[in-house]
Amino acid sequence: MRQYSADLTPPWKKPKPVPEVAAEPGLVVEEPGTGFCGAVIRCEAGTVTLEDRFGKHRVFPLEPRGFLLEGRVVTLVRPSAGPVRPTRTASGSVAVPGARARVARAGRIYVEGRHDAELVERVWGDDLRIEGVVVEYLEGIDDLPAIVDEFGPGPDARLGVLVDHLVPGTKESRIAEAVTSEYALVVGHPYIDVWEAVKPSSVGIPGWPRVPRGQDWKTGVCRSLGWPENTGAAWQRILDSVHSYRDLQPELLGRVEELIDFVTAPE
Repeated sequence: MRQYSADLTPPWKKPKPVPEVAAEPGLVVEEPGTGFCGAVIRCEAGTVTLEDRFGKHRVFPLEPRGFLLEGRVVTLVRPSAGPVRPTRTASGSVAVPGARARVARAGRIYVEGRHDAELVERVWGDDLRIEGVVVEYLEGIDDLPAIVDEFGPGPDARLGVLVDHLVPGTKESRIAEAVTSEYALVVGHPYIDVWEAVKPSSVGIPGWPRVPRGQDWKTGVCRSLGWPENTGAAWQRILDSVHSYRDLQPELLGRVEELIDFVTAPE
């Protein structure tokens, strides 16, 4: 007698098909069994490695219907070997292939120095171009109230300012408090210099050294780490270690996102 196999599951009980999504680096998904949410950093035969916003790594099997993408069930599959189009920008935003840069807004974001501007460009550059936001650096904030007055912020020209070492009781905090326009927002991170806002693990060092008072901080960092005392070369080394938002401390990430939201708020 010939044997037949049949699927006797009623159609209404069969699971609905779900989309297959390539596990491209940077894709943010959630593993529903554990609730672990992170960006894909590696996909190998049968497994995918995710990294959450705290830098923790977890390896999961590539099982059917095994992940959530923006709340929807998907099946992750290994990417093809062809050219890969990024699905996320360096800031973690959804990439918009082919998007043109928007004409620059009247609003601006000011940062203290060139290194701050280069770091913001490295991580948020794609987002800023789509939003039409220009970032400029000031070479210090001692004259910030006068600079803000000269800019003349208004409802159609908001101004955001990112300040280094903005902690209570400092000179920086007193300067920031002197800016009172409702169309200007001054925020900052707690680090002495924006160098410290890069995670030591990304740079390949155990931690940022403490530099004695009275000593140039950047030169002291180079000396303590055994690097050549060339701060320009040191900064390039640090900047080259930054590939996405995952390489930055949350204290900086949150403040830059806050400034972008403020400057691009509806008129």
